[in-house]
Amino acid sequence: MSEHVRPIDLPAPEALARELGQRLPVFQDITWTGNTGSTNADLLARARSGLGAAKPWLLGTHLQNAGRGRAGRPWQNRAGSTLMFSCAYDVHLPAAQLPALSPLAGVVACEALRAVAGQRANGLCMKWPNDVQWHDAKLAGVLVETTRNPGGREAGYTVVIGMGVNLRDAAELSRALDRDVADWTQVQAESGLLPDAADLICASATAWHDAVQTLEREGFAAFQHRFDRVDALAGRPVNVLEKGDILLSGTACGVDEHGRLLVQTPQGATPISIGEISIRRQA
Repeated sequence: MSEHVRPIDLPAPEALARELGQRLPVFQDITWTGNTGSTNADLLARARSGLGAAKPWLLGTHLQNAGRGRAGRPWQNRAGSTLMFSCAYDVHLPAAQLPALSPLAGVVACEALRAVAGQRANGLCMKWPNDVQWHDAKLAGVLVETTRNPGGREAGYTVVIGMGVNLRDAAELSRALDRDVADWTQVQAESGLLPDAADLICASATAWHDAVQTLEREGFAAFQHRFDRVDALAGRPVNVLEKGDILLSGTACGVDEHGRLLVQTPQGATPISIGEISIRRQA
């Protein structure tokens, strides 16, 4: 935690849900709980059941007992240290275009957090596919999952976008995970602005809602230039890893019209749709 910066305190669940309901009129159901297993899993189960109000939905919690990151990794958190919420949206896209939702969610989340933090917070960037970083340290993780809606092909899909933003404990998390982790107090210290939890939630939830609709109309090509403005990997040497093995090495050079990372090698630009990306440290 940055010195002399007060971390964002989470209001009581009921109070936060009321404020979000007032500020997010397009959302048909907003719930905030003291604890749950996983906000993503809860919304996916609800979507598969076919029950409940029309979408979009928002579910947040002060504590996740079975939170997940990408590739099924457990999400570490303690009550009050992380802002955790998920949103569910209907999406009508061919199945082949659904993977673009992952980088899309990261791009617009980074844009939304930049808007809340202000112009001085230019250290906010996104590492493909969707990690939000603060000066190369992970600030927020995004998990995107989809499920087919009941009712057949014409019913489309539900996309659930979950995000966890570290509000405090960067030093402790960095030691525990043995890698650089950031928290929002560091952003506040540089930006000079003091948004509250609802500001971060509303900005992200609204941005995702608008972005999903744009993706349906225009495809990911509409987001390529926006990706470039938040790209943490541009021009940097990277390794593409799978289960710890290096599959490819090259230089990151943006994304293609499908949201796939482009890695330049002597053989040309290779599109990457899966795998972990590691920045190669220069000697």
